Amino acid sequence: MSDLIPSLVVLAAVGSALVAGLLLAFSTSVMPALARRPAPEGSAAMQAMNSAILNPLFGLLFGGTAVVCLALAASAPFSGDEGGAGWRASGGLLYLLGVVGVTMVVNVPMNESLDRVDPCSADGAAEWSRYLRRWTAWNHVRTALGTAAAAALVVAA
Repeated sequence: MSDLIPSLVVLAAVGSALVAGLLLAFSTSVMPALARRPAPEGSAAMQAMNSAILNPLFGLLFGGTAVVCLALAASAPFSGDEGGAGWRASGGLLYLLGVVGVTMVVNVPMNESLDRVDPCSADGAAEWSRYLRRWTAWNHVRTALGTAAAAALVVAA
C-alpha cells in the first residue's frame, strides 16, 4: 500500500488541477462572455454546455478524482507518514467538500433549475439573471478550493 499512495497523490493532484483549470476557464472567460450576450442566448448556451459536460471523459476526471481523494483522505490517519498524511487528507477533503460538495449542493441544482425554463420567456430571463450571478460566485469558490486541493496534494507528494 505504501507504494500505491505516492501514485494516488500524483493522480489526485493532477485531477484536482485539471478540474480547477476547467472551473477557472468558466470563471474568467465563459461566464463573462455569456453575460455579454442577450439573456436568451446566454441562457440557451449555458443549457447546452450543462448537457455537453455530462460525458464519460468529464465523469472520469471529476468522479475519478473524487474517488482517489476519498481514498487518500480516509487512509491518511492510518499511514505512518505523519507530514504527508495531513497534506493528503487536507487536499482530499478540499476537493471532496469544496469541488464535489459545492457542485452537488449548489451548482447542479441551479443547472437543473435553468434547464427547466424556456430561455426566450420572461421567466427564463429572470432565472438567467439570478443564475448568472450566483452560479458564477459559487464557481469562484469551487475554483479556489480545487486549486487549494491541488496545491496541498503537490505538497504531500
